Amino acid sequence: MPNMVYGAKHALKSFIDQRCSIFTGCSYANAQGSLQKGKHEPRGKGSFSLKDIELKLISELMKNSRRSDRELAKQLRVSQPTVTRLRSKLEKEGIIKEYTMIPDFAKIGYEIMGITSLNVNVDPHAGLNEMRKATIEAEKSSPHAGLTIVSCIGPKKNRVFIDFYQDYAAYTNVVKEVRQFPYADVESIDTLMVDLKDKENYRILSMSEIANHLLRMHKDKSKAQL
Repeated sequence: MPNMVYGAKHALKSFIDQRCSIFTGCSYANAQGSLQKGKHEPRGKGSFSLKDIELKLISELMKNSRRSDRELAKQLRVSQPTVTRLRSKLEKEGIIKEYTMIPDFAKIGYEIMGITSLNVNVDPHAGLNEMRKATIEAEKSSPHAGLTIVSCIGPKKNRVFIDFYQDYAAYTNVVKEVRQFPYADVESIDTLMVDLKDKENYRILSMSEIANHLLRMHKDKSKAQL
């Protein structure tokens, strides 16, 4: 059994490294949560190298980042300078990447959320660097309402992107642009579409549940280590 686990892990590493993301330069190390060289120094393996108070602060900010350091300190039962210091530290280390809010997408003009998977073969003569440069330029000239662009593992698919569209015509325009992308041969595009106006939708996008799960996950991990 250990040999089988090692073999599966090794195969996964090879797959991800060979199909490094054309958009972000993903690798197996990145997939495990390591920071890219030259940006921030990692403190250790995985998220559990974070202290309890840091995880609690991250969780609270994910639930509501509008609160002041004073309000957060009261919630966490620590001093305001402690929260300010920890927040600054997490920002500098790249653990906190940005502050934002989540709107009702249907009410601000988006009718569709598309989850698109595809297979991309990169031009071996151009390479990933040229592909990334082209991606950056394309996003500047024709910005998309993109939520994420990542590598994936699946049947005949190696990329996934999630976008918001104002209508079906906007979706077809994006797919057309993707098919014409330079330095790449794009194959077998499939999209799952979500009607953002559907009253039966349970949860479109929320950080609160992830914030709660983060603390439960850390608690379970701590118990297992006892």
